Amino acid sequence: MPKSGSAEPAQQGDQPLTLDILRRLVGNEWSRLPGETLVVLSRDAEGNLYSPFSTYAHARYSPVYELTGEVYPLESELAADAQLRELYGQIPTNAVAALVFYPLG
Repeated sequence: MPKSGSAEPAQQGDQPLTLDILRRLVGNEWSRLPGETLVVLSRDAEGNLYSPFSTYAHARYSPVYELTGEVYPLESELAADAQLRELYGQIPTNAVAALVFYPLG
């Protein structure tokens, strides 16, 4: 983990961050940070451009390339909304549940 005030990302290797790891970080590693600490997202892995975290969605993620992919509605959302079903059509079979974070800008 980076030292307090470090702009270097914590090394997670080449593995995606799961909700289990995020819960551990929030509950342990970050629990002493001030409540007004801003959550900021980087546009890419190299740290080009940043934007404050704005909102999130519970959706499904399907990788298209090695580390990028597409997001699709949950099955329950598709079942409840005919327009979504028409818009998205066939969802890839490798789509998995995901929390999708959206930047403010």
